[in-house]
Amino acid sequence: MRLSTKGRYGVKAMFDLALHSSGEPVPLKLIAERQGLSEAYLEQLMAGLRRAGLVNSVRGAQGGYMLAHSPDNITIGEIIRSLEGSMAPVDCVTEGEVSECEKAEYCVTRIVWRKIRDSINQVVDSITLQDMINDYSSIHKGQ
Repeated sequence: MRLSTKGRYGVKAMFDLALHSSGEPVPLKLIAERQGLSEAYLEQLMAGLRRAGLVNSVRGAQGGYMLAHSPDNITIGEIIRSLEGSMAPVDCVTEGEVSECEKAEYCVTRIVWRKIRDSINQVVDSITLQDMINDYSSIHKGQ
């Protein structure tokens, strides 16, 4: 399974927002500059994150984006799923969808795909933005 740029850049943007947020909106231009990402593309990603209820936007000269929840209440899984959709490695084990495959009831490989999906979900749902901030702080503490 490979994440597209939507998921990867979305996690980067949310991490940057969590790291540099001090209760004030963070301009998208600053996030784009710090992360080396396209501001126009980030605007599209932020729209999806806003629809998912993960960020709030503030218009105007002092506007920008803010986390909708504290960093310890936003998981990487929520971010990725809001931008990418299901984390299922194959269509037949996508969450909430009924399989179209006629062999689904006795398919041995489907069990493997479900285990992979569940393992991925377990990992990304166990990591919060606060965990990323903590990891970042411990790495950069000595610098």
